Amino acid sequence: MISRFLSYVEIKTKITSTFAFLLTIALLVSKKQTINWGLTMLFFAAMFLFDLTTTAINNYIDTKNNHQTLQFKRSYALIIIYILFAISAALGLYLAYLTDLVILLVGGLCFLCGVFYTYGPVPISRMPLGEVLSGAFYGLLIPFIILYINMPEGTFLSLNVNLETISLELQIRPILSVFLFAIIPFCTTANIMLANNTCDLEKDIAVRRHTLPYYIGEKALYLFAGLYYMTYVADIAMVITGILHPICLLAIASIIPVQKNINKFFKKQEKETTFMVAIKNYVIIMGTNVLVVFISALIA
Repeated sequence: MISRFLSYVEIKTKITSTFAFLLTIALLVSKKQTINWGLTMLFFAAMFLFDLTTTAINNYIDTKNNHQTLQFKRSYALIIIYILFAISAALGLYLAYLTDLVILLVGGLCFLCGVFYTYGPVPISRMPLGEVLSGAFYGLLIPFIILYINMPEGTFLSLNVNLETISLELQIRPILSVFLFAIIPFCTTANIMLANNTCDLEKDIAVRRHTLPYYIGEKALYLFAGLYYMTYVADIAMVITGILHPICLLAIASIIPVQKNINKFFKKQEKETTFMVAIKNYVIIMGTNVLVVFISALIA
């Protein structure tokens, strides 16, 4: 029963949300920022359960369209989706209640995009937006929410709403720092989706699923490589701007195994054989960055 559930929600793919969470925690520790573990773990629970929910929805709809067999009866599989969604939504609303309207709005946006990724008349997964949105929600919004609930009020933005006015004040430099920090999880997450869509290009065309590789063709391979190189540019830029300690430049050494995996993918794009290089590169780059940022916290 448990193994079927874990297979249904594809537990092995949850590295994207978990590593983004760990990298942000490492940054907070390196900055000697006090962490509100109550709010942080509440967010992690809501985030993780909703990640399971979106995968379950994706599998439920895909198996229906492809006439494949689910791990459970369809009625049971649907109940699991409802339960996961209800719990994650309840936790998210409770987090918003304990914090403010910004968390409610950002969290609500995450929920909407997660649900409509594979559900609705024109699912996001059938458009050339999957890479951008998966990168944005895993790579940008997860770090932003964690930083927002742990940093002093007004660090990034201030939102005031009343019956007469709505005022939003953005702190440009902190916001830009978040975007720069998000480049690494954004690019590595987007590349998992890009590799998947590149490998499935012929199958997707057959079912009228027009993903990004459908529109850019062979350029998808160069984008695949370029996104990885961007993570190293981001490392250097964050050290220069003082976001990260200089020792974090050690993460650049990971380019050696990453480049080997890029070369493998350039030679062949197959789901069964070379798609895994995107997963390997994600673990290599994100794991290395998490490690060096934690190390920088110990020596700084």
